[in-house]
Amino acid sequence: MQPMKKSPAEITAEYTFPGIEAVHGVTYDGGQVWFASGDKINAMDPKSGKMVRAIDAAAHAGTAFDGKHLFQIAEAQIHKIDPKTGKVLASIPAPHGGGAGLAWAEGTLWVGQHRARKIHQIDPDTGKILRTIESNRFVTGVTWTDGELWHATWEGDESEIRHVDAKTGDVLECLEMPPGAGVSGLEAGGDRFYCGGGFSGKLRAVKKPKRG
Repeated sequence: MQPMKKSPAEITAEYTFPGIEAVHGVTYDGGQVWFASGDKINAMDPKSGKMVRAIDAAAHAGTAFDGKHLFQIAEAQIHKIDPKTGKVLASIPAPHGGGAGLAWAEGTLWVGQHRARKIHQIDPDTGKILRTIESNRFVTGVTWTDGELWHATWEGDESEIRHVDAKTGDVLECLEMPPGAGVSGLEAGGDRFYCGGGFSGKLRAVKKPKRG
């Protein structure tokens, strides 16, 4: 295995929102960035940095988008939500009663478990765990981009965005966030990662490493 490549994360934008005290899960629908803020899932235009709408929903952890629906961790459940109406269409149990990060890839959901230091691939219809990847750090946000699995870590004052081998969990690449810039939710969109900043109430954009 090649040695892990470490580099400082390059923050390209920082967003704050009036009345938003926390940013948890983050996802991207190809145009808007959605983020969980406790009792709402909010949609932001990344070009202007302005919120364009909000859905009332329990939203304290990971958020994902499958191309049509939003998925939101709410305590011990994962809700499937129609983004047009805000209606909960279905619910499945979150693995082991909860989760932090959430992503959609390969027709399945990927759930980060914070203190358990694991990522579970689960069936989106039943919640059944299909496989589990171990991490050596707390797992917060999870995202797939260009066939690569990335997850965020946040322990104490240190936070990283890590590219990991989806089969072994080995860390291949690491972007180190500045001290105090923790990452809760994580989602890739275009040439950047969108990073929830937890109780800072901030959403940050970090430049994605170039390939090829």
